[in-house]
Amino acid sequence: MVFSLFRRYLSMGRHNHSSSKVQALYDHCNAIFSPSSTPPPSSPPLHKLSSILDTVQPSDVGLSEETTDDDQGHGFFGMNQLNRSARWAQPITYIDIHESDSFTMCIFCFPTSSVIPLHDHPGMTVFSKILYGSLHVKAYDLVEPPCTVEGKRPGQPQVRLAKLAVDKVLTAPCETSVLYPKHGGNVHCFTALTPCAVLDILSPPYREDEGRKCTYYHDYPYSTFSTQNGPKICEGEEEEYAWLAEIGTPADLYMRSGEYTGPAIQL
Repeated sequence: MVFSLFRRYLSMGRHNHSSSKVQALYDHCNAIFSPSSTPPPSSPPLHKLSSILDTVQPSDVGLSEETTDDDQGHGFFGMNQLNRSARWAQPITYIDIHESDSFTMCIFCFPTSSVIPLHDHPGMTVFSKILYGSLHVKAYDLVEPPCTVEGKRPGQPQVRLAKLAVDKVLTAPCETSVLYPKHGGNVHCFTALTPCAVLDILSPPYREDEGRKCTYYHDYPYSTFSTQNGPKICEGEEEEYAWLAEIGTPADLYMRSGEYTGPAIQL
């Protein structure tokens, strides 16, 4: 009798794992991603991943929209010391769901007005699903072949031409956004217009020793610099381009780690 109940308990546990959307996400990512290989853009495996993400709700990953903190705050992509001027603010919360050599599954929970500054994803494909709230997304693709200009002042970093790919507000529920290594807005920033949460899947994950370091940028209007060697920009299209300058990790922005409380993943 006891053994029978135990067997039934194990069977229920396996069913709960296999039926969760997080488990479905993990299983599909584990099947299509490897440390050295990602399916090509717009391929059927990536379309399927987007379709699974489109169905995910906050409760599927242990979040409740009603319990979100509406305090205004700041945030940054990467860990750093909290500086004195920002001690009052609520940080962005980073929740790690799963990380391997092939992909990362994580959640960012934003207080109102918090920002993840302009940053890149070198050689990476990134899926972003807004779980609740409204988020302004601004994203660029670097122009190829590279078009660079020296800074105007001594010590000013070199700037590189980029084309605006996304500049819009996304409000849940909405379709999953995807960026690729060369298009789709690989260099982007997020600004929370309301409390919001984003479920991200990145493949391959950031690995500085493998050349995938997160770099931050400041964007300058196209009219700030001039060049004779770059692509010809038609009159009226100047606002679609910007010059990006690499900067260090913003020291006045911060985030904290949160605990994942959604369904456990069966590896």
